[in-house]
Formats: sequence, C-alpha cells, structure tokens
Amino acid sequence: MRILLFLASNAAILVVISVVFQVFGLEGILQENGVDLNLQALLLMSAIIGFGGSFISLLMSKWMAKRAMGVQVIDKPANQTEQWLVETVRRQSQEAGIGMPEVGIFNVPEPNAFATGASKNNSLVAVSAGLLQRMTSDEVEAVLGHEISHVKNGDMVTMGLLQGVINTFVIFLSRIIGHVVDRVVFKTERGYGPAYFITSIAAQIFLSILASMIVMWFSRRREFRADTGGSELAGRDKMIAALRRLQQASGEQESLPDQLAAFGIAGGVGHGLKRLFLSHPPLAERIAALEAGR
Repeated sequence: MRILLFLASNAAILVVISVVFQVFGLEGILQENGVDLNLQALLLMSAIIGFGGSFISLLMSKWMAKRAMGVQVIDKPANQTEQWLVETVRRQSQEAGIGMPEVGIFNVPEPNAFATGASKNNSLVAVSAGLLQRMTSDEVEAVLGHEISHVKNGDMVTMGLLQGVINTFVIFLSRIIGHVVDRVVFKTERGYGPAYFITSIAAQIFLSILASMIVMWFSRRREFRADTGGSELAGRDKMIAALRRLQQASGEQESLPDQLAAFGIAGGVGHGLKRLFLSHPPLAERIAALEAGR
C-alpha cells in the first residue's frame, strides 16, 4: 500500500507538471528560442530511468548487502549468542507486526548494524562482530530494536522511492539545461553538439549534489523515528545506553559502503557543510532527543 500510494502521488505530480507546461506554454517558449524539446516525453523518460534504477537497487538490496559486507546469515544458530540474536529479532519483529527478517553477522571490529530489504516481510537485519563483542546484551537488544523499527517504518522502500523522485527531476532538469545551452548559446541546429553533453553532465552533477542534501535530510529525520521505535521495543534506557556506547567508539568508526551507509546505526560525524550530507544526526543529538522524550 505504501508503494502504491507513493507511486500514485508521484504520478499525480508528473501530471500536474505536464499541465503547468501546457498552461504557461513552456514548450512554445523553448521552441521560439530554438529549443525543439518535447517536455512531456522527456519527463516520462526521466521518470522511467530515475525510478528504474531505484527499484532495481531496492530489489537487489539484500543480495548487495550480503556481498558488500560479507554477511553470514544465521540459518541454524551455532552458539548461544547466535541463538539469542535470532530469538530477540523474532520477538521484536512479532511485536512490530512484521515478518521475520533474515539475521546475519558481518566481520567488522567496529560496533555497527544495518537493516535492508525490499519490504517489511522481506528484510535483513545484520550486526557486526564488534557490536556483539563490545556491547552488553541490553545495548544489542536496543540496536536490534532500532533496526527492526527501520523495517517496520518501511524506511528502505521510502528511501528508494524518494531517490527515484530525486533522480527523475535531476535527469529532467539537466537535460533541459543542456538543450537550452546547446540550442540558444551555441546555436546548434541539428542533433546534439558537444555543449549539450558537457552541460548536461555538469548540470546533473551539480543538481545531484543539491538533491543529495534533501535525501540526507530525510534520512536524518528517520533516524530519530527509529531511535524512538527502538526505545519502545527494548526500553528507552537501553536505547540511550546503546547510543552512548556508539558515541564512545565514534572516533574509530569505519563507514559502511555508500549503498548501506544510510541504513547503519552509527554515523553522524561531520562539521560545517559536511553536516548537510550526513545520513545520520550526531549521536549527541539523538541521545538528547530520547532524554527529552521526543
């Protein structure tokens, strides 16, 4: 239902934009300036490319995560730690009303964890070996609750769809800019001149940087929600303790691969402009939010 509603809303956006093009005669204005561009066709093409890449990434997310991080999925628990891990995830997923995720461990010495998957009932929750070794069972329970909350909230799907919208408009606007520069500035009459390709690529890079700020802003907001969900599943004190433990280890954290960074529990280290590109809020802010009951 989340996917259908999101797709419907974005289809409506595309229709509205198309109507705006007609009302304000934007195609006519472009044609008067020598830009022979079908905006509706370009918008449709941009949406297909933009959403296509996001959906493929979403569908392949578990497979890519396992390959990228070397996740060992626990099919049959080999020891008490693995048994406890699986049972805790099972209990929390039942409380959250989602299907049982796959549970795995990746061999990284730093404490970290992530969740990914194409839907609430087809997900993966993985923790690092360092997290199991350096955190108490209460703290690990809170981390698992945080990741289960990401799955419950449908954050992987929402992030994928948001990225699809962003991709669509980045592709769309960069192509328009390329056409205008090629036709109006460099007076190319037939086909595409070098100016179109150079300008389109430059515009796409610039717009992608701006767009990533929007995506990362949303990612930071959902971390607060997942912390709240983790505190509901495991207890607020446990969630705060887990974040404090991560704070102690923040100086030695190694980032997850780019495609997984937004889904890990650690992160949020940066100052100045770099803060705009963080997928996670600083741990101090997350702790303060929980202590304040937000």
